[in-house]
Amino acid sequence: MSSALKWFKSSYSGSEGGQCVEVAASPHAIHIRDSKTAETAPTLTVSPTAWQAFTETR
Repeated sequence: MSSALKWFKSSYSGSEGGQCVEVAASPHAIHIRDSKTAETAPTLTVSPTAWQAFTETR
C-alpha cells in the first residue's frame, strides 16, 4: 500500500529526517506515518473529514 502512495512532509522538517510525520492522500483516506522509520513505520489511516477536523483544531 504505502509504496504506491506519494508521501509528503513539512518543509519545516530538518533534512536529516526523523523529525516529522509524513502524510499521503488517496481519494478516500489520509495516511500518516513517522518519518524516522518511514518505510517500516505503521501507518495511521483516517478519513478526509477526520483529517480536516484534526488540522483545523486549535
